[in-house]
Amino acid sequence: MAACPEIDLNGARARLDAATAVFVDIRDPQSFAEGHIPGARRLDNANIQAFLDETPREQPIIVCCYHGNSSRQATAFLLDQGFANVWSLRGGFESWRLSQPSETGEA
Repeated sequence: MAACPEIDLNGARARLDAATAVFVDIRDPQSFAEGHIPGARRLDNANIQAFLDETPREQPIIVCCYHGNSSRQATAFLLDQGFANVWSLRGGFESWRLSQPSETGEA
């Protein structure tokens, strides 16, 4: 099996800032509701078909899970579905969350 394409936090943040990728989050609904990457779309078995039908195959996609493990499988699935530019977020949402300034102003 080929290595899964991954993107680091800096690359993901640059794509978010430039609005050049769709972010998808495969975590459970409660975790997503408690926090997610701005603009991320939550994907699960109930809505994946609509996502596949509606999303252009050339659209860059960044897949996020808890720690960057399950997102590798989802990335491979999307690549198998014909998407050309898909990456798993290295470290997952937990790394993203830890890299953000805290609400108290502390880093």
